[in-house]
Amino acid sequence: MTYLVTVSPSGGCPERRRRGTAVSQRTKEAAIRFDAILSAIGTSIVVQLPETASRRLPSRGQVAVCGTINGVGFQTVLEPDGNSGHWMRVDDTLQHAAGTGAGDTAALDIEVTRDWPEPSVPPDLAAALAGAPQKIQNLWNEITPMARWEWVRWVNATKNPGTRARRVEVSISKMQGGKRRPCCFNLSACTDPDLSKNGRLLEPGGGRP
Repeated sequence: MTYLVTVSPSGGCPERRRRGTAVSQRTKEAAIRFDAILSAIGTSIVVQLPETASRRLPSRGQVAVCGTINGVGFQTVLEPDGNSGHWMRVDDTLQHAAGTGAGDTAALDIEVTRDWPEPSVPPDLAAALAGAPQKIQNLWNEITPMARWEWVRWVNATKNPGTRARRVEVSISKMQGGKRRPCCFNLSACTDPDLSKNGRLLEPGGGRP
């Protein structure tokens, strides 16, 4: 999938670090602080944001954030849960750094950031892009990281090999026509095929066989 968590030894958002050590009143107000239990869904460990925290985010879809978990800095993209909320995967590296794991309660402090990390482009889409005309490669490089996340997310949102192959082909075709984002895609749905059902995040303890 497209999940990417960057552990930051220095912590904090890139914008905040660029401003120096002084934190503006606007940044203090923008910080979203909450405690949450790390839950297992299938083989993944996730944090589901409390409703009060999720409501403060600017979108019901993906949101790029940075912040800390138990004081350890990270940057990632929150995923929608299909119920107007959000969640994030906590990988092994971040769990180890933060000294936490499934069943533990962690303290999180997050902020929305304009600096979206680059998505992990799956091999099939990467190969199609590499073999595409230069016009398409140029468009891919010109669009925002947020838009690249949307293309990758759309391709990854199915486990059916045939459907996935068609989505890769359609992605290239749409970009050939100048489309900068996938069309007719519910951005507020939970689209991880291993962690969702009918566009909604599975309950903790659940998962697909």
